[in-house]
Amino acid sequence: MAGPTEEAPAAAAAVSSPKSGVSEERASPAAAARPRGFWPFGEDKSVHKALGGAADVLLWKDKKISAAVIGGATVLWVLFEVVDYHLLTLISHVLIGALAILFLWSNATVFIKKSPPDVPDVQISEDLAVNIALALRTDINRALGLFREIAMGHDLMKFLGVLVALWILSEIGSLSDFLTLTYAAVLMLHTVPILYHKYQDKVDDFAAKAHSELCKQYKVLDAKVLSKIPRAAAKDKKQN
Repeated sequence: MAGPTEEAPAAAAAVSSPKSGVSEERASPAAAARPRGFWPFGEDKSVHKALGGAADVLLWKDKKISAAVIGGATVLWVLFEVVDYHLLTLISHVLIGALAILFLWSNATVFIKKSPPDVPDVQISEDLAVNIALALRTDINRALGLFREIAMGHDLMKFLGVLVALWILSEIGSLSDFLTLTYAAVLMLHTVPILYHKYQDKVDDFAAKAHSELCKQYKVLDAKVLSKIPRAAAKDKKQN
């Protein structure tokens, strides 16, 4: 008689919480225990968490802002690439139009007896400037540290990876100009994350197989070629 009483709570737990939807299904132990060889964003990190503050825009949660970003990028690309407008000319014309409208509006309020435009006093705070500088400092130091580690000959895998990445970047740059690449990056940022979020399980499974195969091929390459290349010995750091 102990069997039915033990199975009942399990069955009740399986059908309970009907409002949880997909989020609880993904967070269930069965889903979390699935064997994965490769997780693009970490085992406990979703796409929304990986994107941070830009998640609502890139995943089209806020459709108005997402559409405005795509529309603005498209307008700029058409102006600079199709109409052959120039950046300095565009900035000058926009500032001329804005200043002329505000100046005429401010002076017209004397005759139409309405309140002048409320132009905000915008200033960059010291905290904001310091935070931006610190963020840039951290990223630049990390990049410099990576280049130094590669230049010292300590990590052959990173050396080959950076060479391939730079070569791909140079080939892409030779096929198109910077503005077109920026516009393509904006379009990809507004399409790839939401597609990955929609088909995450299939993409992760494919990435796990590809990652496993790459690891096998790298082990073969390392055993036959890379391990025979002499490398610079890593110097021990001096103890203070």
